[in-house]
Amino acid sequence: MDATTPAHFTRRSALRMTAAAAAAVPAASALAACGDSGGSGGGAATGELSLVYLGDATQQKSFNALFEQFNQVHPKIQIKARGIAAKDWATFANTVSTQIAGGKVPDIVQVATEGQRLFASKGLLLPLDPYLKRDKKAVDAYFADVDPKLKRWTEKYGSTDGRTYYVPGGYNTVCLYLNTDLFKKAGVDLPGDEWTWEDFRRAGLQIKEKTGAFMLPVNYVNPFLDLMPWLLTNGTSTLNAAWDKGTFDSPEAAEAATFVKSLIDDGLSPKPGGTFDGPSQYAKGKLAALAGGRWTTVDMRRIKMVGKTHIVSWPVHKGHGSPVGWDGWPILKASKKKDAAWTFLKWLMTKDASDFYAKIGGTTVPARKSVAASASFTTDAPKGTEELPKAITYGTPIPSPNQGAQVQAAIMKGWQAAITGTKPVAEALTAANTELSGLL
Repeated sequence: MDATTPAHFTRRSALRMTAAAAAAVPAASALAACGDSGGSGGGAATGELSLVYLGDATQQKSFNALFEQFNQVHPKIQIKARGIAAKDWATFANTVSTQIAGGKVPDIVQVATEGQRLFASKGLLLPLDPYLKRDKKAVDAYFADVDPKLKRWTEKYGSTDGRTYYVPGGYNTVCLYLNTDLFKKAGVDLPGDEWTWEDFRRAGLQIKEKTGAFMLPVNYVNPFLDLMPWLLTNGTSTLNAAWDKGTFDSPEAAEAATFVKSLIDDGLSPKPGGTFDGPSQYAKGKLAALAGGRWTTVDMRRIKMVGKTHIVSWPVHKGHGSPVGWDGWPILKASKKKDAAWTFLKWLMTKDASDFYAKIGGTTVPARKSVAASASFTTDAPKGTEELPKAITYGTPIPSPNQGAQVQAAIMKGWQAAITGTKPVAEALTAANTELSGLL
């Protein structure tokens, strides 16, 4: 589900394209409380820390900005980051496992939602509970400023044995970025919070008639954008809440796929699977809406459309819905510098770290609600930016079972067949769900 070009970020590629994605992570209280005496052991809070992330060397420059900021506060700890250019989280986890077996042990790993359960299941991670208990005051201060769902989801989906392996961090939701010039030219009012799928269709038809522009590009590449918002706003998902049973053959899923197919059939979306570049067409006035999370604001800045954009919630059918994905920060069990690694994780929980990330143009919503509502986050951003953190209140975690890569492939193959008409909608989704059952 990664973008293949930097011109248009997906959520997953955005998390990997910038090290600042690391900083959007936790934010808790004062930096001064980061001493490591009397802790859980594993080396003094000094020396060089090795950090591994899913991505390639092009992200190193961004990571360095974050690490240099940390090093100003903790000059005795240096961080050396290394990207692994794996195709998916299963490959990434296996690569890290192999390197550890060969004696190449990182201290910290950046893991997004899609890989958290998988990593926890491999027994590679250190339980953080002793550290969380020891620094309870700082940890409690952080979670007091974070949506409680983020903590609850990390505990539920990031552990296989009830112990805590991740400090949750910055997250992304999905809303719609609307081209206000096109809406005005077509005589369509900007929608309110309760606009419906049919309102969306009517707006698209009027914009098409008056301007010739597409409403929204729909596709079958990225489930976070192309699939999940439609399912969730119709009261369903691809898997159940435990991520152990497929629900992709539900009537609600078929209804969502049928609606999305109609957008293609009615010319409100370009034909999926081509080379249509959303941001550039949006800037040229040929596209009325883009689906995206916070990372799409980076595109709006690049194409100079911040002042001509308004962010709104996804149109509803049965109710509001958005997928949610977040960063998790664990310490490797084999690390010889656990106390220093915890010092870094604890720094990420500070308000200073979260502010820093937001100010340098981070691509996720800061975990701290106070920072997400501050000028650090809203400056040089489209109107309606507050909809992005608001969406976590009705959001649902992106389903991420251990077999995530295979599950995603089966789901998107079925979605492609359904929305392009290769198979009847119900038949396509039923076949995909049968494949899911075998995988899960």
